[in-house]
Amino acid sequence: MLTSRRLSLLLLAILIVLQWYVWFGKGGWLKVWERQAELAKREAENLSRKQRNAAIEADVADLKSATGAVEERARQELGMIKQGEVFVQVLDARSTTP
Repeated sequence: MLTSRRLSLLLLAILIVLQWYVWFGKGGWLKVWERQAELAKREAENLSRKQRNAAIEADVADLKSATGAVEERARQELGMIKQGEVFVQVLDARSTTP
């Protein structure tokens, strides 16, 4: 038969093995903490991307609905002018000196 000392050691060994799996096993606490940190990081990235997408959608809606926005973009980004307009370029004195 098992003595009380051997029984205690056996139970302690079983407890250690079970705790090992709880902390370091496939679904242990350390893995859970790692996954939670990864989830928080991805949620922050998703929020940033959602905000960027909302800004792009607002630009698209503005460009679809208003011709003024299209004209403004054409003037600023492409340097286009309307027929009959005169284009005047003003140079900064500081940028022209060698």
